Amino acid sequence: MRYEELTGQVQAHADLPDRQTAERALRATLETLAERIPDGVADHLAAQLPGEAAESLRRVVAGHEASPQRRADARTHGEPFDLTTFAGRVAWRSHATEDTAVREATAVLEVLDAAVSPELMIKVGHVLPPDIRELLPSTRAEEW
Repeated sequence: MRYEELTGQVQAHADLPDRQTAERALRATLETLAERIPDGVADHLAAQLPGEAAESLRRVVAGHEASPQRRADARTHGEPFDLTTFAGRVAWRSHATEDTAVREATAVLEVLDAAVSPELMIKVGHVLPPDIRELLPSTRAEEW
């Protein structure tokens, strides 16, 4: 899938006014997701996305290289936070309210579910806590 198609689908699913808002929502969600999931899962997700989208994930993973302890934790667990923190971080990055951020992140995750392999989305679901997992498409719910 090309980046323009990915952002166009995010725009349509989230009913956003323009492509720039969709790009901001996509970037904010991917960066926050990369903080929450193990680096290896983020790397696999980046490998299945267009370069512009993958860069959001890779930038966060690269930041984990700062210290050995942070790198070890990020590799195996990701940063532990809940839906409230997830929504706050997406909102801050996308310059939106938390309610809007949750709606947009849900749309991004729905588009990702269609864009990457089902096995990878199952892995993503397995490493997320139940409250954030609720944002994933309900069709995946029985796989967790």
